[in-house]
Amino acid sequence: MAVMEQPQDIESGLRQPSAAISDENRKSVDARTELADDDVIRRRDATRGQPFIDNLRQRIPQPIQSRSNAIVNWLRGPEPPHVWKIRPFLPRLQQLPLRLVDRFLPRQWQRVFALFIFYVCWIATFAAVLHESSIVEDVDGYGPPVLADCGSTFWSENNGCGLDGISCQPFANSSFAFRCPASCASEEVLNPRYVGAQEVIYETLVVGGPTENAGAGDASGFVYRGDSFICPAAIHAGIISNAGGGCGVVSLIGQHNNYPSVTRNGISSIGFDSSFPSSFTFAHGSVPCRDLRWQLLAVSVVYTSLLCLFTRSPSVFFYSIVIGCYLQAALATDTPEYADVYTLVSTAMGKLLPLLFVMQVMYQLYIRQTLFGLAAPVERTVLWLGPCWVATVADYTFELIPLQRLTSHDINQQPGAIASLVVIVVVIIFIFLGQAWAFRREGRLLRYLGLYVCLGIIIGLLAAIPNEDLRIHHYILGLLLIPGTSIQTRPSLVYQGILVGLFINGIAKWGFDSILQTAAELQGDAILGTSLPVITAINATASNIAFSWPGLPDGYNGTSVLVNDVERHRFGQDVTSFIWQRLQEDQSFPEYMRFAFYTLSAVSGTEMGDYTKAGTWFANGTWEQMKAGAS
Repeated sequence: MAVMEQPQDIESGLRQPSAAISDENRKSVDARTELADDDVIRRRDATRGQPFIDNLRQRIPQPIQSRSNAIVNWLRGPEPPHVWKIRPFLPRLQQLPLRLVDRFLPRQWQRVFALFIFYVCWIATFAAVLHESSIVEDVDGYGPPVLADCGSTFWSENNGCGLDGISCQPFANSSFAFRCPASCASEEVLNPRYVGAQEVIYETLVVGGPTENAGAGDASGFVYRGDSFICPAAIHAGIISNAGGGCGVVSLIGQHNNYPSVTRNGISSIGFDSSFPSSFTFAHGSVPCRDLRWQLLAVSVVYTSLLCLFTRSPSVFFYSIVIGCYLQAALATDTPEYADVYTLVSTAMGKLLPLLFVMQVMYQLYIRQTLFGLAAPVERTVLWLGPCWVATVADYTFELIPLQRLTSHDINQQPGAIASLVVIVVVIIFIFLGQAWAFRREGRLLRYLGLYVCLGIIIGLLAAIPNEDLRIHHYILGLLLIPGTSIQTRPSLVYQGILVGLFINGIAKWGFDSILQTAAELQGDAILGTSLPVITAINATASNIAFSWPGLPDGYNGTSVLVNDVERHRFGQDVTSFIWQRLQEDQSFPEYMRFAFYTLSAVSGTEMGDYTKAGTWFANGTWEQMKAGAS
């Protein structure tokens, strides 16, 4: 009977103690066998390429091996590595705001609710100031003002207005209300423009000023040529202020002669001693109208500073700052061109989500390592948030640096650009050396050197693509350099804040422009480098003058003639001379002549080449030949 009991136990599913021990031993043996097999596989994989590596090492001379090993060991840094951690100055004082939060908001839900109320107050204040800054219903019965940007004008350069300026009519008897943003006095011409025989570049294009009829406080006595920038001209006339912008009424008054050159309100206007078919003047608007971008900036700086002082969470801090800085730049300080405030908001919202996605990647990979565990809110505010705001409004803070774009054309053309670039490169080299030393101490230098070698190779390959120009925009520069700040030191806080601000500034103003751009995209209104007519003046008298030129080069269909910067003739390819007669009302003024070839295309219509520089036909009938080169 005893023999029959055990099978019954087994069949009924009951285990004896000895059976349980045997099963556990079997599992243990199986586990050890699997581990041993995995170890064998790892050793086999590790040694699979070992003969090749050993053979390669045998071919390298021993001195080179020793030196390379020494360099690699040095780059790896000390053992154990030194992990950087900011020890705050006056920690009790810096952490006072955090202790206040702990005391008055001890529970998590209380802090979340307080943060929500903070966001609501921030948004409400920002929206109220933005509405006050943007919405004007009527100016002196002319209706809502037209939003002009700092470079708005009534007249396009060269032949942009067509023959006799027909595309830019009306020339007179037209008035409307306008509104200008702040800080338009610094608007400059970035490529050469010509006013008669004068070249204008890196200056504000304002032609004219007070006439003999101008009285004290009477803006109607200020007359400006039609191709002047409207908003800088309004500052010059005293209609609006550079700091606050403003509203006014502009009136087109038609042809005018002899525009004066006057320095007023920080702007030096350009003189023009002949006639032009389109001119304008101003009248003061009676409705208070100011651009409150700097008040909005103050609101944003105050709210972001409070958030920086009273929050521990690096993610809450970072994303709140990014959104706040972006909305400030996109809606107030560095806005793109827009028709009304609603279009502006729509454009800003369209770029916000891609910006946050990129910032999320940067935060998880690099920025979090700098901000996580940083128990110094005052230093974070001063060293990270402050530089971030400085770079977010880079159009104003960096405008004194004579370097508009990182392109070979602009660097060679702009005075002082090469020297500025050299200084910037030297500063970056010193910053790189300091960051490399810090990364080596933390044992991460090799990894980041490898990253930047890969990035350098990629940029080099992009630069080698034919018919494309490499363009390092603000936001690309920020993305490239942010990885080099992923270490918790005080200099890294400063550098990282600047780079995040540059990224935000670039996206707010220009969006995600391509790193590769064609020459046509970068050309703008710059000189094309096309063939120029060779002009000969014959039979010049006080009343008329004759010109001739050789036949057209291959590929061109005709010749265009500008008189006083207005296209007056467009000849076909069979015409190689013409006679210009001075108008009766212009007998006492010089006239300025420029010539260009053009082509005709079924796709793009008339394509104008470069114009010559201006030759001068004086009132007494003498002719001054134009200088060599394009205009």
